[in-house]
Formats: sequence, structure tokens, C-alpha cells
Amino acid sequence: MQRGNLDDLVAFVAIGRERSFTKAAAKLGVSQSALSHTIRELEARLGVRLLTRTTRSVSPTEAGERLLHTLVPRFEEIDAELAALSELREKPAGTIRITATEYSVDAILWPKLAKFLRQYPDIKVEIVSDPGLTDIVAQRFDAGVRSGEQVAKDMIAVRIGPDIRMAVVGAPSYFKDRAEPKQPQDLIGHSCINLRLSTHGGLYAWEFEKGKRELKVRVEGQLIFNGTTQMLNAALAGFGLAYVPEELAQPHVDKGRLKRVLEDWCQPYSGYHLYYPSRRQSSAAFTLMVDALRHRS
Repeated sequence: MQRGNLDDLVAFVAIGRERSFTKAAAKLGVSQSALSHTIRELEARLGVRLLTRTTRSVSPTEAGERLLHTLVPRFEEIDAELAALSELREKPAGTIRITATEYSVDAILWPKLAKFLRQYPDIKVEIVSDPGLTDIVAQRFDAGVRSGEQVAKDMIAVRIGPDIRMAVVGAPSYFKDRAEPKQPQDLIGHSCINLRLSTHGGLYAWEFEKGKRELKVRVEGQLIFNGTTQMLNAALAGFGLAYVPEELAQPHVDKGRLKRVLEDWCQPYSGYHLYYPSRRQSSAAFTLMVDALRHRS
């Protein structure tokens, strides 16, 4: 393949990822007009339109989507190999991007990373809090953190925390004029504080288990958040019931600020795992970080 052809494909992938000529041009360090000319030449050479352009957006055609699907994984493999080679130095270095839930960052990830990063000042970590099930490959994250049940089968999963137990809690003032729910179905008559999953925009269904019975309840209420801390604060203020990790709620329960209900329906489940693609070429920095995060019971 001629060098010019490869450069054209690199330009096309940049536009496909950014969905913008402006952002892609800035990333590549070229002008928008030069980038447009490159794509026109590539489309003319291939004899097929790759991108659909409007005044507001850029999106790949069916042929463009097919080419992106082929090129992106291969370019990522090349980038990973080059990154691995660059880290054959005395000090592990590089940037690691992780997506995780707000609670897992505060309770598990950050306490361990704080110790780890002091030992390796050349390693940089970017953490993005997101309650949704982020596609780490499509969003170009190196790894994600979710509970064991949420990790896809084609991913490598490393346990980084103990089992988790959820708790349904509300302020004493909330229960002043309301009966406590005795079973999950009773939540239908209560004001519940919802969690929005940003990945696909849906609301999280509260999950319960007792014996062999498993239930998912879609609750209703006045408030919706996309963060666990905000849900807890709303419950403390008496706005309804919240479904949050037990460790987060327990200090407030102990002090009488919150009352716990449906405790026998909230069973422990698999703790947080760090997960990443099985085909990922692990760098020295990434390998060290995984070992530092690993849960040791």
C-alpha cells in the first residue's frame, strides 16, 4: 500500500470517530479544506461515497460504516503495539482511560489508585464516572469498572472489590405518613428516587432477590439523577426512597438519619470488576495497574 493511501485512511477514520470535519482536522493538524479534499480523492479512488455531509453533521454511509468496522480495530492494534514498544523504558508510562460508576470510583478505584500513582508518577489515569453500560471499545476506554454480572462474556474481568449489597432507604420524615414497604411490589405506591443510565437513556430497574425469587421493579418518583451520591442526598432530605450501596447508606442508618426497608430482599452479589477486551495488548503501565487494583480477600 502506498503511503498516501494509508494517510487517506487515517483521515477517514479520524472523521468517522469524531463525526466532524472540524474536530478531525484539529486532531490531525490539517485544515478542513485539505481534509475535505483528501476524502473526496479517497471516495473517487474507491468509487463509492463514504460519508454523508450536512451543514450540521457528518455520518458514514453504509459503505463507510463497513470500512470503519474493518479499519478501526486494526488501527487500535497498531496503536497498542506502538504504545507497548514505547514503554520498554525504565519507568512505566502512558495514559490509561477508565469508565466507572461514581460509587465504585469513590469506594474502590480511587483509594487503590492513590497509592499506586504515587509509586509511578509517569503513569496518567483518566477516570470518567458513568452509571451506564459504556461500550469501552467504541468509546476508546482502556478498561471499565462494573459489577461482575454486568461484564460481557467476551471481556477479561479482574475482581477489584468485595461482594456488594444494596439498601433501600428513606428518611424518618418520609415514613411519617406512609407505611413501610414489606415486599418489592409495595414500592409502586411509594415515591422513589430514580437513576438514569446515560448510555441508553433508560431508568435503572431496582433488583431484588429472596430465596429463589428474583424481581426487577421499575419505580416512579419526583426525582431522577445519574449519580448515587445525589440519590442519597435526596433521600436524606425526605424526597423518597433510594436504592444505593449498603456501605454508602449504613453510616446514616446508624445515626438514625435514614431508615432501611426490604433488607431481606437485598442479597449480596458479585463485587466490582475491572474489565477490558481480551484482544487488548497490555502495556507495562496497564499490567501494573491491574495488579494494584486486584482484590485480595
